[in-house]
Amino acid sequence: MSIFTKLLLSLLCIISGYSLTSLYIGSPFSWIIGSLLGLLLVLLIVFVEDKIRKIPLWSIVGGVTGLIIGIFIALMLAYILHLVVGTLDNQKIITWLFLFLFSAIVYLGLGIGSKKFNESKLFYFFIPPEKASNKKLLDTSVIIDGRIVDICKAGFLEGKLLLPKFVIDELHYIADSSETLRRSRGRRGLDILNLMKSEKTINMEIIEDDPHGVKGVDRKLIALAKLLNAQIITNDFNLNKVAALQEVKVLNLNELANTLKPVVLPGETIKVQISKEGKESEQGVGYLDDGTMIVVEHGSDLIGMTLEVIVTSVLQTSAGRMIFAELEAEKRG
Repeated sequence: MSIFTKLLLSLLCIISGYSLTSLYIGSPFSWIIGSLLGLLLVLLIVFVEDKIRKIPLWSIVGGVTGLIIGIFIALMLAYILHLVVGTLDNQKIITWLFLFLFSAIVYLGLGIGSKKFNESKLFYFFIPPEKASNKKLLDTSVIIDGRIVDICKAGFLEGKLLLPKFVIDELHYIADSSETLRRSRGRRGLDILNLMKSEKTINMEIIEDDPHGVKGVDRKLIALAKLLNAQIITNDFNLNKVAALQEVKVLNLNELANTLKPVVLPGETIKVQISKEGKESEQGVGYLDDGTMIVVEHGSDLIGMTLEVIVTSVLQTSAGRMIFAELEAEKRG
């Protein structure tokens, strides 16, 4: 609600309150009472509007649907009870019994409808699902990582990036940590968000959706991905596994990076700088530009040197890829 709309609403409510109290109360101070009542009404409307704005659409539609069904069931039960116990002399008992049943059933209808409506087929009748590829939820880990910016600039991510408010809150919490490393990671994440927000080529939207009754950022992301039929972009290994178990599509940037690493076959010659000794005797360790580790046999005495080695084997692990190589014959000799 804009400031102009709020001012117009305030003016109308105050005038209405003043007019009504002047007509029906007739007190010299009626205009003060009416103006205050109008102002209180404005505050109530703004408060309710702010709360409803944060509630997901599916929850509002479900609550209204459950409310209507609850009222219908309550009226049916009230009619049946009236036929059964309508002959009792004490009508006050019947009235209070009707009121109790009506209130309880309507409350249950409203509560169950708002929480379970999205699980029914009716959810897709009122709110048709969009393609999952068009909406992607950002996880905290992928924001701190920062590579998401370059991937978006390169045009490899289509659709809209959705940033939940609870993810921003977690970044603020990390940035305020007493641990130096953790605080630095949180501040980096906030800097990345500001960069993404200022980048015109990145279509990012901050959403207020926060699944009710769900604790933990990872669980909230999974629940929200189900509700919005969206994908999750993350680097978190555990979140990746849990989301896969619940049939939520995940885009893992670490897997993408491993996939894009150049293919190296046994027998090929590559150039590498030996930077340190390996775990085994006489082994030297170097790294390619993309971070891939190369273990060179008989390379422990050549630390600091850049030389060509012959690939003997490639090992793919959950942590990444390792290349084993040996020195050319003339270097070894």
